[in-house]
Amino acid sequence: MKTIRFEPGIASQIADPLGGLLGERVLVVTDPGLIEIGLPGPALKSLQDAGAELSVFYEVESDPSLGTLMKAVDLAKEDRVTGVLGFGGGSSMDVAKLTALLAGSGEDIDGAWGVGNAKGPRLPLALVPTTAGTGSEVTPVSIITLPGDEKRGVSSPLLIPDAAILDPDLTLGLPPHTTAATGIDAMVHAIEAYASASPNNNPMSKSMAIEALKLLGPNIERAVRSPKNREARGAMLLGAMMAGQAFANAPVAAVHALAYPIGGRFHVSHGLSNAIVLPHVLRFNAAGSEEAMRMYAELSRYAFPDLPATDGAQAQCAAFIERLAHLAEDLGLETKLRDVGIGKGDLPKLASDAMLQTRLLVNNPRNVSEADALRIYEQAF
Repeated sequence: MKTIRFEPGIASQIADPLGGLLGERVLVVTDPGLIEIGLPGPALKSLQDAGAELSVFYEVESDPSLGTLMKAVDLAKEDRVTGVLGFGGGSSMDVAKLTALLAGSGEDIDGAWGVGNAKGPRLPLALVPTTAGTGSEVTPVSIITLPGDEKRGVSSPLLIPDAAILDPDLTLGLPPHTTAATGIDAMVHAIEAYASASPNNNPMSKSMAIEALKLLGPNIERAVRSPKNREARGAMLLGAMMAGQAFANAPVAAVHALAYPIGGRFHVSHGLSNAIVLPHVLRFNAAGSEEAMRMYAELSRYAFPDLPATDGAQAQCAAFIERLAHLAEDLGLETKLRDVGIGKGDLPKLASDAMLQTRLLVNNPRNVSEADALRIYEQAF
């Protein structure tokens, strides 16, 4: 990555930090809701004033489909764009990443799925997050929903953008529920990265996870309850980015593996899906892995400095998990699968679908069988 810029209001002057990176014909990838409220407008004007010709693709939906991705790729090819700007939440950024790859390389998406299979090259790429959650602006991962509601990912260094532009002013209008769900999503990234069983887990990824939680834990309630608090919004945006950098090195695990079928099959937002299963997966891991239990205990003091210290790692870990469970409830999020329209009869299918997420499950500190996944869903029901 060449550039990371963090500054309130910087999106309205985006042509300056990008410095012509995207060339003369830029594809902007965003969603209809942002277009409706005009949020990308100042950034688009800045690019146009700098001489760029813009094509705007604004059909990205939550949990973007393969069909949506290919529409964006077709537009990029048809307009012979020279660069791609992703502007929005994780969905828009994920579509922008793969559009830059597929339009730049001409490769087939079927050959790119998985870890390290993308060939490239890609078009120049810049990302502007409008939520403080996914950290997609600094990660090598893009997730797309296939027919049949299967979520499938591409993980490759090629997907790391050339520039990430972080403007906390873009997040000031986020509704409380979205702020809470995306904020917990970012916390999950940091927690799973810190405890990841991936061989890529290293002191740097652990340090980034800690620094992310230092920002996210103390500020998430302020951001939800005082939505115009620029300081809290900025802390959440930086924390989400740092969590993204952490899991870009030490990939996420079973929380995400069990969350993906919830989002793919029932169209529950990614952050909320993570929040619902988070405490149950952490309890499962801590019960079967002393190392996971110790690491969760370590994280408690960074995420929640006001959490009273207890005697022993086991008690501290339990207090940390309980605090996370209560946090979601206190912030107004649904905390049970039944609360988001999932029936008990749906749980076996969710468990079998979760087993497809092998690239994630391999990073979990404790092995998860299909029977284990079903029990976790039952506890979350």
